[in-house]
Amino acid sequence: MRRFFNILLAVGIVAGAVLLATFLVSLAPEPEQRELPSPLPFVTTAPVTAGSGSIPVFGAGTVRPSAEIDIAPQVGGRVVWVDPALRSGGRIEAGQMMFRIEEADYVNRLRDAEAALAARRVAMLEAEEEAAIARDEFERYTERQGGSRLDAAASPLALHEPQLAAARAALERDEARVADANLALARTRVSAPFNGFVRDESVDVGQFVNPGQSLGRFFAADEVEVVVPLADANAALIPGLWALGAGNGEQAVAARVVAQYGAARYAWDGYVDRADASVDNETRTIDVIVRVPEPFSAGVPVGAAEAPDGGPPLLVGKFVDVEIQGLAPERYFRIRRAALQPGNEVWAVGADGAVTIVTVQALQRGDDEVFVTGAFEDGQAAITGGIQFATDGMRVRTGEAPGP
Repeated sequence: MRRFFNILLAVGIVAGAVLLATFLVSLAPEPEQRELPSPLPFVTTAPVTAGSGSIPVFGAGTVRPSAEIDIAPQVGGRVVWVDPALRSGGRIEAGQMMFRIEEADYVNRLRDAEAALAARRVAMLEAEEEAAIARDEFERYTERQGGSRLDAAASPLALHEPQLAAARAALERDEARVADANLALARTRVSAPFNGFVRDESVDVGQFVNPGQSLGRFFAADEVEVVVPLADANAALIPGLWALGAGNGEQAVAARVVAQYGAARYAWDGYVDRADASVDNETRTIDVIVRVPEPFSAGVPVGAAEAPDGGPPLLVGKFVDVEIQGLAPERYFRIRRAALQPGNEVWAVGADGAVTIVTVQALQRGDDEVFVTGAFEDGQAAITGGIQFATDGMRVRTGEAPGP
C-alpha cells in the first residue's frame, strides 16, 4: 500500500510539473518576427549639381608690398630734424618730409655758384661785344679793299668766334653748377615718394649720414600683392592669363583675398595682375600675382553680419586664401569631394539602385567639392561612402550623406 502511494505521489508531482511548465510557456511572449537583412550593400550618396557661372580657382599665398624701397639720402650731412612719424609702423603720405639734413654747407655752395654765374654772364656779354666789334672792323676792312665781302677768307680768331663759343660754354657750365647746387640743397629734405608705411628705421637727430646710406625701409600703402603658386591645370582656368598687362586693373580677372584675424575671417577684393613667365624649379608651379587695392582699409567680414571693431587691414606678411574667378564652361557639375574615386571616376546611382561608373575630368578641386565634366544628370546621386569598390550594374541601397 505504501508503495502504491509513493508511485501515485511521483506521478502527481510529474503531472503537476508538466502542467506548471505548460502554463508558464503559455504566458511567455511570442518571439519577434524579423525579416532577413538585404544582401545589397548600403551606401551614402550626395546629389550631383549642375554648375553655372565661372569656376573658382583656389590658392593661397603671402601678402607682400607692391613697392618697397630703402630710405636713403642723396647728399651727406648732419640730420637736424626727423618727422615723428618716421618710426616702425608709421604712415607717411606722398611728398611728406621724413627728415632734413643741415643746409648751411649747401646754401653756401649755391651762393658761390650763383656768384660765379653772375661773373660768367658779364664775361659772356664782353665776349659778345668783342665779337660784334671784330665783325664790324672786318666788314670795314673788306669795304676798303674793294667793297666785296670776304667772309670765307676771314679767320675765326679774327672774328672772335672761338672766344664767343668758349664764353657761351663756360656760361652753360656755371648755369649747370647753380642747378646742381639748387638740387643738392633741395635734397637735404628727404620726402616720401608715395603713400606708405615705415617697416624699420635707424635715423636720429644729430646723426651724420652719407649719400646712399640706408636708414630704413618704406613700402607702399596703396596696393599690395599676393603671390599665388598654382599648378598649370589651375592656371589654365584663369581666362586670358598670359594676355594680362601688368598694372592694368581694368582688364584684369577678379579675385578675392581672405585672411584669418582672431576668430573671424575678412575679405578684400583684388584682381589678377600678371603671372611669372617661368615655372618654379622646386615646386613646378606657376606664380600668379594678385593685386589688392586699398589693403589697409577694413576688410569685409566673411560669414558675419558686422565686424565688432570695424575690421582689420590686410597686413603685409599675412598668409591668405585666394579665390580667383576662373573660366565659365558651358556644362559642368559640382560633386562632393568624397564622391571622386581614384582614376577620376564617380560611382553614380540610378533610380533603380544600379551603379554606373562615370569617368570625369576634374576641372577644380575645392576643400569640400570638386568641379567636373562628365555624363551626369542634374540631381543624380553619387556614392560618397559605404563601399570600397563598385562595378557597372551592381545594385545598392542608398541613404543621404550628411552635409560637408
